[in-house]
Amino acid sequence: MLLTYILSEPDFFALAQVNTPVKGKGKTLKRLRVQQIFGALALILTGAFMFTTRGNEWIACLTIAAILELYTAFRIPQEEEKERA
Repeated sequence: MLLTYILSEPDFFALAQVNTPVKGKGKTLKRLRVQQIFGALALILTGAFMFTTRGNEWIACLTIAAILELYTAFRIPQEEEKERA
């Protein structure tokens, strides 16, 4: 039960990001969107790595996912604002 709960929470987060429509049509915004989806999928992969690997490989995956998510969280609104102006 706990394993299902832990693996399902990032799933909802990733599904919410994948299903959110892109508000612009620029190349930069589309590239950032792909990076955001890749980061969300890496978070799901991290959850699986936590239980299936013996070492700390999941920490590297979590770090990469967190950096991608943080970067896109700031850059996507900036690019959307640029396109509106």
